[in-house]
Amino acid sequence: MASAIQIFGKAKCFDTKKAQRFFKERNASFQFIDFRIRGMSAGELKSVVAASGGIDNVIDEKSKDYLSIKYLLDDAKFEKLLENPMLLKTPIVRCAKKVCIGYQPDVWESFISK
Repeated sequence: MASAIQIFGKAKCFDTKKAQRFFKERNASFQFIDFRIRGMSAGELKSVVAASGGIDNVIDEKSKDYLSIKYLLDDAKFEKLLENPMLLKTPIVRCAKKVCIGYQPDVWESFISK
């Protein structure tokens, strides 16, 4: 049986909607976490940052608040992301220990294949 799939994102983000549609079309169950309602826990964010190769890989440079985080040190960036999850790139799709950031259906396919 496949591991639980989590999609972190923003309800109005087109790529987040595409991720949800991708898993729905394949009858794969998932949990959607809307950053407008709830952010990531420190542990979740830490594992996503580690799996993505560093904190700068998870920050959305197109965010309207990007300048508030751009010049901070990594520890301060981490705290800022916990405070304001709207600064994270979306979607963030997690399955077991695997993490994928952005629109990557080829990687998502590996989350649901046996």
